Amino acid sequence: MSLQDISDRISKAERNAGRKSGEVKLIAVSKVQPDGRVKAVLDQGHRCFGENRVQEAEAKWPDFKQHFDGIELHLIGPLQSNKARTAMALFDVIHTLDRPKLAATLARIAQEQGSCPEMFIQVNTGEEEQKAGVLPADADQFIQDALALDLPVKGLMCIPPAHEEAALHFALLAKIASRNGLAGLSMGMSSDFEKAIALGATHVRVGSAIFGDRVPG
Repeated sequence: MSLQDISDRISKAERNAGRKSGEVKLIAVSKVQPDGRVKAVLDQGHRCFGENRVQEAEAKWPDFKQHFDGIELHLIGPLQSNKARTAMALFDVIHTLDRPKLAATLARIAQEQGSCPEMFIQVNTGEEEQKAGVLPADADQFIQDALALDLPVKGLMCIPPAHEEAALHFALLAKIASRNGLAGLSMGMSSDFEKAIALGATHVRVGSAIFGDRVPG
């Protein structure tokens, strides 16, 4: 696979779903990828990237931002409250707002700074104990509470259970978003992003299919 292959598949999925071309944003998940691979994708003109860890992003992206204009950085991994200020300075979009304490911290810093990244609320659609996210039954109230804090909540995010049909979880996320008036749906990864696009995804998160297998270290 390559960036062009994934972009072509996204375009085809948009057409198949009767959606406008370019409606879906591709987040190239660059976590644990060597700088050389990331630069190769930047050199191809792609500018939207996703990172899981604030510390890793902090070490990687300031230098890239000096050399490439227009980079849009998305935090797609868990955010600890004590990393909130750093994350808000570094990321353009945070996809993992998932608990009241974090919402309050982000809102306080946003008031201090007068600016705030766009937010997606993570919903634990599979109700998995080991996974972050608001439970579906609690999502409506949490969305309203976050909006009441003046946080710029644009949509919802989910990571379906590995061994369940992803489309069921995408449909559930879309339903929760719709009834709360949220347009953004961050859902779909390398193995299932076409299904996500068919069910309304606005952001898909693809890593290894673009960069190759991850290189831990």
